Amino acid sequence: MNKETIELKPKDCNWVRKRFKKNKVWVAADQDGNALIQNNKVLIKYQLDQEHEYWVKADTVFELQADDLIHETSPATTKTGSRPAKAPRIKPEILHGEEKNMIIIFTDGASSGNPGPSGIGVFMRYGNHEREISRYIGNSTNNIAELTAIKTALLELKRTDLPILIYTDSSYACGLLINGWKAKKNISLINSIKQLMTKFKDLKIIKVKGHSGLDGNEKADQLATSAITSQKDFS
Repeated sequence: MNKETIELKPKDCNWVRKRFKKNKVWVAADQDGNALIQNNKVLIKYQLDQEHEYWVKADTVFELQADDLIHETSPATTKTGSRPAKAPRIKPEILHGEEKNMIIIFTDGASSGNPGPSGIGVFMRYGNHEREISRYIGNSTNNIAELTAIKTALLELKRTDLPILIYTDSSYACGLLINGWKAKKNISLINSIKQLMTKFKDLKIIKVKGHSGLDGNEKADQLATSAITSQKDFS
């Protein structure tokens, strides 16, 4: 059967590990592990238990390199509905010297289409207390969603005297907010975030690698993508 005309039913297909841009993703595949192609596009998802899926150009997806496979413990093909073997979890406490009285926040933004339906995810932790925010923000870009997630987190904080640590996997957000990049777009949003940041006595924003097994980051991603899915289901 010609792969260009194959009728893809994601619930019946296998998923194989490949690389899309800088991230490892799962790609819909046939029984032999070959990516299924429709209209020169392939279906990907970042996590097997994630409902939201993305169509991307086939030539933007590549095989994993040797370095990618060092910590890759999942089988070559995995049936939909089953979970891959979990990679060792990285505790954020050992990454950046978090303190006991510190408010820890993970933020993420997602966009289906970029621009397209977008959502934000915020996972907050203070001691034994946790809070989750999953919110649909309408049609937007991924960059705006990433920034909006950070702004939302800052607006939710009632204490300005405690140390705050925000983890994000957005190079764009970190570049603009902490590395001195000059904004060419989204200037009003960026300035509003910078103004909020001045209210806190001790605030740090830390860049982490996305989809690398960091629990809080994975949780924020799930909250962001589920906001889009829930909106689609509701409509």
